[in-house]
Amino acid sequence: MLTAIITLMVIAVVLWGISFFMSNRFDELESQIEQISISALQDSYVLKNKIKVLEEELLTDSMDMKMSSNTTEKPIKGQQEPAIIQNIKALYEQGYTYTEMEEKTGLRKEDIKVIVNQKNKNESFK
Repeated sequence: MLTAIITLMVIAVVLWGISFFMSNRFDELESQIEQISISALQDSYVLKNKIKVLEEELLTDSMDMKMSSNTTEKPIKGQQEPAIIQNIKALYEQGYTYTEMEEKTGLRKEDIKVIVNQKNKNESFK
């Protein structure tokens, strides 16, 4: 009986000693969770900044539109049209199709048709 108790004590001490040299999976899981939470926080920070920039752009655009709608001046012939409109008019005069102009400019086909129709009616955009 004494040998059994001594054997169990020796086995317990050996296992206890081995446990110090074994890798702890909880530490690995904890570090992985920490990395995931940090990356999630970084992503949310980036998204919030992008949303803030977009909101500022929308506010600026809406303020510009309000200011332009408040002024009822007729456009002066010497004023330049926006570069994208000049580009579409030039492409139309060169004989490009609506689909080709859509690919080159990135605008929708409907927008291009409106610009071309206004060009044909000699209407200005400013």
